[in-house]
Amino acid sequence: MKVGLFGIGLETYWDQFDGLQQRLLAYHQIIRRNIEKHGAEVVDAGLVDRPEKAAAASNLLGAPDVEIIFLFISTYALSSTVLPVVQRANKPVIVLNLQPVAAIDYDAFNALNDRGLMTGEWLAHCQACAAPEIASVFNRAGIDYHLVTGFLQDDVAWREIANWIGAAHVRAVMRDNRVGLLGSYYGGMLDVYSDLTQHASVFGGHFEFIEMSELKAVRDNIDARSVKDKIDEFHKKFNVSPECEKSELQRAARTSCALDMLVEQKGITAMAYYFEGAGDPAYEDIVTSIIAGNTLLTARHIPVAGEYEVKNVQAMKIMDAFDAGGSFSEFYLMDFDRDVLFLGHDGPAHFAIADGQVWLVPLPVYHGKPGKGLSIQMSVKPGPVTVLSVVQDKKGELSLLVAEGEAVRGPVLHIGNTNSRYRFALGARAFVNEWSQAGPAHHCAVGVGHIADKIEKLGKLLNIRVNRIC
Repeated sequence: MKVGLFGIGLETYWDQFDGLQQRLLAYHQIIRRNIEKHGAEVVDAGLVDRPEKAAAASNLLGAPDVEIIFLFISTYALSSTVLPVVQRANKPVIVLNLQPVAAIDYDAFNALNDRGLMTGEWLAHCQACAAPEIASVFNRAGIDYHLVTGFLQDDVAWREIANWIGAAHVRAVMRDNRVGLLGSYYGGMLDVYSDLTQHASVFGGHFEFIEMSELKAVRDNIDARSVKDKIDEFHKKFNVSPECEKSELQRAARTSCALDMLVEQKGITAMAYYFEGAGDPAYEDIVTSIIAGNTLLTARHIPVAGEYEVKNVQAMKIMDAFDAGGSFSEFYLMDFDRDVLFLGHDGPAHFAIADGQVWLVPLPVYHGKPGKGLSIQMSVKPGPVTVLSVVQDKKGELSLLVAEGEAVRGPVLHIGNTNSRYRFALGARAFVNEWSQAGPAHHCAVGVGHIADKIEKLGKLLNIRVNRIC
């Protein structure tokens, strides 16, 4: 991913204060190298120190593949130098108000005993001087910007910068996302219905409608060798329960092979699905054998949400792009004695967040769905977690709902589903109330780590509201 970088200063200073420009350029290089360490390719427009340089910088930074711009205040600079660059480049801008050090050495500074030298030394540390001027002008010009304040070796500031880089990466992932829509909604789940036009306008991406007959046509032509290889993959990736019948493994393997081929043919990078088959044995054979293959796709960074939950597969894709996992979940039950909430689902799951191996087990019945077949049983590894939902409100607007909590050990339900125990700072009772009243569908995406700060930054880049419960 490419990010832009330019520094600002005042050309008048260079002849007045010997070595100041070179010193500030050295700070600029430190920032560039640190940004590169966080996985971004830097498009560097250098030091813009007079308005005449603004056009060239904006042309470079306004390239279509530049995601965001970092503006480094190297010393005081005129806002007339800054505004044209940002206006013309028309990219999200992060203003870096970074001093060289946490605090100036006052004794050494005052011992210089030369007010000219002392002024030059001060100017190398006066980044904050320009921050209000830039903010004022951006506010009046209607330019969206974000400010990071600290010093060059400040872990807090660099964590924030890294989060902006991560958020810009995820925004790019979502813009290029190709969401497959396989089948139809689970009838009557009014909460999961969503406006695809609104999704496309907020996140970008493309929605590819896929008929179940397309999957069936591919599946009908899967050869025996491919089925065998897929069963071998099942045994490598899953802890396959001895209870799994050979015929069920073959059904699931055939469907998984077909899913792989269909996803590749159509360039799908995420998918929502549901289908009941309406009593047709051929289609019931597909939909009752689909969970294992969808779980393998999710492990390959192609998240799949059941029940045609478009909002939730968007949330899963966001979590996956942040390297946090993103497993298909819903509230299961509450344990008031231990103040924990259970979340889970009958699949698909995400291997990256599993506590140990992921089990492939038989289910005699899919609750609320036709037939029987194989399912996923796993729990999320203990530790910090983030829960995310994409919410659509009564005005049709999309927002992000996020909470941080902890996955904790303890008894779980061995019912052939993914399910784990979670504790939230609000307590289980208050959390369920706060989360539910925020208006999400009943599904959510669970990922590992506390990444609410990153998600809040993503919301700012997408220009949508982020509601953080805890």
